[in-house]
Amino acid sequence: MQKKLLTNGNVFKRTDGRWNGVVWYLDEQGERKRKSFCGTSRPEVKAKITEYIADFKHQLTASDESKQLLQESLSNWLRVFKFPSVERTTYDRLEWTATHLVYPLLGDKVVGDVTSADVKATLNHWMAVGFAYTTVKKVHNLLTDYFRYLIQQELISKNPMPAAPMIKRANFLAAQGKENLPTFETVTTFSPEEITKFKAEAVRKWSNGKRIYQQSAAYVLMLNTGLRTCEVLGLLNSDIDLKRKVIHLQRGVKEIARRNGVEAAGGMEMKVGKLKTASSKRDVPLNQAAVTAILDLRAERYFGENSPLIADESGNYTKSVNFRKRYYRILEAAGIEQKGLHSLRHTFATNLVNGVKQADGTIKALSPRQVADLLGHSTSEITELYYVKRDTARLAGITAGFEL
Repeated sequence: MQKKLLTNGNVFKRTDGRWNGVVWYLDEQGERKRKSFCGTSRPEVKAKITEYIADFKHQLTASDESKQLLQESLSNWLRVFKFPSVERTTYDRLEWTATHLVYPLLGDKVVGDVTSADVKATLNHWMAVGFAYTTVKKVHNLLTDYFRYLIQQELISKNPMPAAPMIKRANFLAAQGKENLPTFETVTTFSPEEITKFKAEAVRKWSNGKRIYQQSAAYVLMLNTGLRTCEVLGLLNSDIDLKRKVIHLQRGVKEIARRNGVEAAGGMEMKVGKLKTASSKRDVPLNQAAVTAILDLRAERYFGENSPLIADESGNYTKSVNFRKRYYRILEAAGIEQKGLHSLRHTFATNLVNGVKQADGTIKALSPRQVADLLGHSTSEITELYYVKRDTARLAGITAGFEL
């Protein structure tokens, strides 16, 4: 609750000839309090009361969140409430969203003056310039969380968010002239031909026999295990049991903004931490291609059992940004359309669920539940919806004999 003045001050003369004054107010807990003043004359006490009331009102204005600029208020909310309570990567994403997508359009507006139309205009703007649905939704989620806090703390009287709902995905894509495809159709994978081209480019060498791309076998390892980027970069040699052909996943590394306390200090750094979810901590079996990739990586660079499998030149964890850049260079040189590193994981899952045709014509495949366990998903629904590109070609002719 905010402090509130109850009177403009009363002045009276005491029996000893001196003058007194009193101002009544409510404190932050809603309790009635008073401030007393004394002096040798009425004007002196009156001046003290006037000065006190002016200072009181100034403090109220300074602390009134609704009268602050949104950039100042939202930045403070992020630092005080979000930074201590979320993962560093999550905070980096929230800060980026606020800095690049919220402040340019809403940052100079007074918090209490922000309307539903302002929020809607912001969402529409980023939709119109071609930003992805998920990116614009992050703006909506951030503002929803922020304004909910203001309402809960009674810092504003009206929440603009309920009247500015997030645009439905189908309508969002239609406005951008894009087709609203089923989720599984948007999964990006490598075709067998692209895999062949990628692997050939990854091992290409200079004329002196030295490989063009460092640690390129790491991408083949991801393709054959479905490991996330943070998981494969967090692997220590000691996590790998080649005799039993298994990886014991225990940690991950993430690229986070370098900071002095909560303030960004410029640049990025690698942070070793827990895996994405509880189900991510798992044992991953190795096929022969994965074993070969591990041996290739160790032959190229090995700093001991307690060092990263994919180490930089100093034996430290390889930075995610360098790992991604190298991957994109291989794609470009191989003439393959750009796909994210996660496409290696998608390809692994898709091949296992859709199956691989055997020499006798049968299809060897795993169940979605088995693949979910391999990927570290808590449910098979996640695997089927977001990781498997369904092979509808296998449905050709399947209804023959079912004529009605």
